[in-house]
Parts: sequence; structure tokens; C-alpha cells
Amino acid sequence: MTLVPDVRIAIRDLHKSFGANHVLRGVSMDVHSGTNAVVMGGSGSGKSVLIKTIVGLMRPDSGGVWIDSLKVDELAEKELDELRLDIGYLFQSGALFDSMTVAENLSFILERHSGMTRAERRDRVMEVLEWMKLPDKASDLPSELSGGQKKRIALARAIVLNPSILMYDEPTTGLDPLSVRAVSELIVRLRDERQITSMVITHDLLCAEIVADSAHFIHEGVIAESGSLSELRASAHPIIRTFFQEN
Repeated sequence: MTLVPDVRIAIRDLHKSFGANHVLRGVSMDVHSGTNAVVMGGSGSGKSVLIKTIVGLMRPDSGGVWIDSLKVDELAEKELDELRLDIGYLFQSGALFDSMTVAENLSFILERHSGMTRAERRDRVMEVLEWMKLPDKASDLPSELSGGQKKRIALARAIVLNPSILMYDEPTTGLDPLSVRAVSELIVRLRDERQITSMVITHDLLCAEIVADSAHFIHEGVIAESGSLSELRASAHPIIRTFFQEN
């Protein structure tokens, strides 16, 4: 498929079922280069399945995902691995290794997926931690970090290989408003300073207000409406109106 020039991720008529549970029922949307696309929806609406299908962790039943004109589910394993090196993924839980220090969590990724020397890895880790304004946490264990710090370290790990695309699965879940704002502002900085293209799965309206260039609401396995966040707020769709009233 030929993409519009500024579209990095194109999703077309995406279907995914688990037995009788038809989770995605024809999702279609675009994520434009250098923008933050926010995807919202109720619990069980298919948000996490969507993001996992985009990065090839799940295969669609029909339809497809294209990243830079590459159809993800048709890539050979080696090609998919190469593509994933250009995609950072921030897990909802953070998924830091509890037995490793912050620096070791970041260096581990570089050791596995780059040809850097030990000194180069150390410099890169400190560069990313400086960017996150957490250089003093390099020797800490995850258990010694606050919730907001854990998210920022997990984000540091997601960008340590310098990806051009980032996927965020509920990046502010469980955080207080100050930490929500801090993490959300980092997402904006990554867009502005590094031109990173992002998809942000969230139900947090403060996060969405800060980061969204475009907003997409998923309901019953399809994108019920897309537009700016303000346009979704003004939607006449009863489910979308209820979502904004309750969050």
C-alpha cells in the first residue's frame, strides 16, 4: 500500500478475534509523522490489542498495519526484529527488571541490540538519564524509585536505542497529577526535540490534553470518531459523551 507522504503508521480494516471474542472489528486510522496520536476508549475496547498488533506481537485476522509502507504481518522475523529496533515501547507496568539497577536496566538493552563498547553504553545511559533529569538515580534499584520516577526510567529505556516511533500503553496509570504532567510533558518533548512519532493509549484526560495532536476513540472494535481532543469532547456520540463526563 502507498502511504500519504507524512503518514508513518496506517491501520486499515484491522480485525482480531480470540475465539468468539471479536475484539477488533475493522479499525482504521493514520498516525502522521512527528505527531502524537492518542487512542482512548473504555475497558476492554481493544486498545492494548491494537497496539500489540501494530508492533507485531499479535497477528491480525484480516486487514493490516503499515509502517513506512511495510506491512507488519508480512515481514519475515528478521525484518520484523529490525523494524522493532526503531520502535520504543513503554509498557503499562514499566516492566523494569527488579534485580537490576537503573543503569543496568538501560545498558542491558544496548548490550543486546547495539554494537557499542562498554564505555559507549555507559555514556549513552547517562545521556538519556540526564535528558530525563534523573542522572542521580543510575545506581538505584526500581524498588527505590517513586511511581513517577519508574515511569520516567521506563521511558528512558524505551528511547535508549534512539527509536523514531514510540508506543505508550497507559503511560500515566497510577500516577498523581504532578507525575502525570511530568511524564506527559516528556512525551511532548520527545515529539518536539526528537521528532518522534507516537501512539498513546490512555484513559487519562490530563495526559491526553497535554500530548494529543490527534485523538481517536475506539468502541466495540472500531474507531467511533477521530479528530482533535476538543472535537471528541463535543461529540454527540453517547458513549464518547459518557466517557468524557466520567473521566
